[in-house]
Amino acid sequence: CRDSDGQLHEFDSHWKNADCYDCSCSRSGMNCCSSFVTPVGYDEEKCVSIFNKETCSYKVVEKDDHSEECPIHEWVG
Repeated sequence: CRDSDGQLHEFDSHWKNADCYDCSCSRSGMNCCSSFVTPVGYDEEKCVSIFNKETCSYKVVEKDDHSEECPIHEWVG
C-alpha cells in the first residue's frame, strides 16, 4: 500500500500517520481511521480547541488566555 505521503507499507502492517490516524494495509487495500476524539461541547465564543500532533489530542482553552482550560461537555470520535 502507498500512503498519502508516498511511503510504501507491507501487507498486514499497521502504523500511525503524521495526522494521528491509525492505518493498516491488507491485500484488499489501505484503511485509516481517527485515533483521537474531538471536543464539541464547549463554549465556542469564549474558547478554542487546539490539536497537539505530538500527543494526538485536543486541548480546549480560553481564546484570550491559553493557560486556562475550558470545560468540555461532549466528545465525538
